Parts: sequence; structure tokens; C-alpha cells
Amino acid sequence: MSSTDPIHLDGSALEGGGQLLRIAVALSALLSKPIAIDNIRANRNPPGLKLQHAAGLRLAAEICSASLEGCEAGSGSVVFRPTAKPQLSRCYTADPGTAGSIALLLQVSLPCLSFSATSAEAAEPSSLILRGGTNAIQAPQIDYTQHVFLPFMRKHFDLHPTLRILKRGYYPKGGGEVHVSIPPVRGPLPAITLTERGPIKTVFGRSYVAGLPKSLAESMRIAATAVLVESGLDESVIRIDTVREKPSDAVGSGSGIVLWAETENGCIIAGSALGRKGTEPARVGRDAAQELAANLAHGGCVDEYMQDQMIIFLALASGRSRVKSGPLTLHTKTAIWVAEQMTEARFHVEETEGITIIECEGIGFDLMRQTLPQDSQHTSQPRSGNEIP
Repeated sequence: MSSTDPIHLDGSALEGGGQLLRIAVALSALLSKPIAIDNIRANRNPPGLKLQHAAGLRLAAEICSASLEGCEAGSGSVVFRPTAKPQLSRCYTADPGTAGSIALLLQVSLPCLSFSATSAEAAEPSSLILRGGTNAIQAPQIDYTQHVFLPFMRKHFDLHPTLRILKRGYYPKGGGEVHVSIPPVRGPLPAITLTERGPIKTVFGRSYVAGLPKSLAESMRIAATAVLVESGLDESVIRIDTVREKPSDAVGSGSGIVLWAETENGCIIAGSALGRKGTEPARVGRDAAQELAANLAHGGCVDEYMQDQMIIFLALASGRSRVKSGPLTLHTKTAIWVAEQMTEARFHVEETEGITIIECEGIGFDLMRQTLPQDSQHTSQPRSGNEIP
């Protein structure tokens, strides 16, 4: 296969959802490898692209001046051909026009903008303006991104994006807005070893409502605290805030709770739940706490959500990474499959009695050494994002 032939991926493989698409597109943009994906979200009902997936594709295409075929709602196939290295130090905007997850828009774009393409002094940060749902179903809540995912990136990969939530957006209206600043780093990322979690230091939390009585947030907090104490945690280490969003700070009504436990070794483990019509707030609080307790019980250093979100960064890092986690999820198996299809990274997984050790020999990605396919170097000029003021 020549460097200009797309890598073909079956979008129905394993988990068969949008995660496969996001990882493949981010790696395509970074590695300048064209891809063709069929059977997109074949394991979902309905299958094919949603507006939020199309918005993520267009965002990634703008970043690397990619040609893009099949990018419309309902499409089951796309072809993505980068024609430039990621264009940094610019401002990009993505808005699906729905309550589609802002956190998932960040998942596809953050890797693309994290690496410097020059050996000169540090480039200016890239800027993202992301609109949609901040606390959406079947996606990480933006509070998880802010309090778990980004601190993990800082501590272990020396990546330092910053995130500001300007407005919360809830289903079905969306309307949330988040600004992200991403200073690029000179690659490659360091490999990580994370096998000793350490004792739990503090459990933080945010129990919130918007357009609803604050007493519902208090009910979630009380129920979550009771479950955590029952699981063996000392109540003195539990610090859950209750928040009622100001009407000016949110679009629509919603509720939920996000919990995260910080350990003495710097690990952060989380659990969360969203309020649902017809569900008692105490049930929502218990669901989040039970998820956190389950993630703590296995003794791993990452929770089930970080487990799959870290895979692309392990694949790009230099050398052998080793991370202890709980049972391997289907999302993580999918992320590993995509990374191995798109790169020379190789993973080895050991599973024993609910404990998983994930090892990865990363490729040591360095954007400065990355070259474009021959026919891409003269076919189009990079499309610029808006310059940062």
C-alpha cells in the first residue's frame, strides 16, 4: 500500500461506536495517514454519524486541512485525507447545534493540537471554542474532563491544556460553551509507569442542578456520602459541594453528580451519574458513589473512563508504559485495536482476578519529524483557523 492509499477500518469492530472514529481521525491528523472508515457506529441505533460526530470530523479536518467525504448526519462511511500538519496557535470552533458532548469534541481535537511542529521557542497555545452539551449522556461529563482527565494529562504526560466553562448546556437544548487553551509540547511524550495507587487522601465531588431546586443536589450529596461511608471511607475525607447554577450560567435544566478520589500517589479515580426524569435524586447520588466505590475496589490506578482515554497517548509516547487498572472494558479494547491498526505501537494486556496490567511500547511520536504523503504536499494550502486575537 502506498502512503497515499487510505487505511481502511471497519467501524463495526468491537465496541463499534463513535470512539473508534475519534481515535482514528486524531491519529490520521497527527500521522498524516489518510483513512477510510465504513460501517460507522454500526452497533448503535440508529447507526451512522450524528451531528456531534460530524462536528468533530469537521473540526479535525480544519486543523490539518483534510479533505473529507461522507461527513453528514446518518452517513455510514467517511474518507479523511490530511493535507497539512496540524495548524497550531489558532482558534477553532465546533458546534453540533445540539446537546452533543463537548467532552467528546475535545477528545478528537486535543491530540491533534498537543504537539509542536517546530524546534523554536514554545509556540503560542491553540484555542478551542466548543459548544453543545457539558453534561451529556453516554459521554464524560465536562467536570470529569476538568478534574480527572486534564490533571492526568498534566501529571503523567506533561501536557498542560486549560479549560474554562463559560456556560453549562443540558439535553435537549445544548447551548453550553467551553474554552480550551492548548500549549503544544515538543514530542515525544514520556512513557508512564503507574502501578501503585496509594491510600485515598480526599474524595471531592460536585452535586449540581440547573433550573431545579437546590434541595435535589443536597439529596444526591447525602445519598452519595452514605454509600461511600458504607464502602469503608471515612466521612472526614469526603468533600462534596452542592451547586445550583445561576440561570445566566446554564441553558436548559439538568442535574447530576461527579465524584473523584485523589490518592497519596497522585492517582484520581472517579464515579458519576446524571439526573433522569422519573429517577429520585438519591438514586442518582447512590449510582455515582457505587461507580466510584467499584472503581476503587479493584485497586487500579485509573478508572474505567481513563482506561480507554489514555490509550492514544500511550501509543504516541516514547518507550514502554505500564498501567494498572480494573477489568479491561470494550471501549479500551477498541482503542487498542485502532491504535495498533494506525501505528506501530504494540500493547500487551495481562488480566488476573479483576486486575489488568496494560503495557504499551509507544512509537515516540514527534511532529517535527513527521512528513506528509507525497501527493499531499502540493495539493492544497492549509486552511487556517481564525487567528487568536
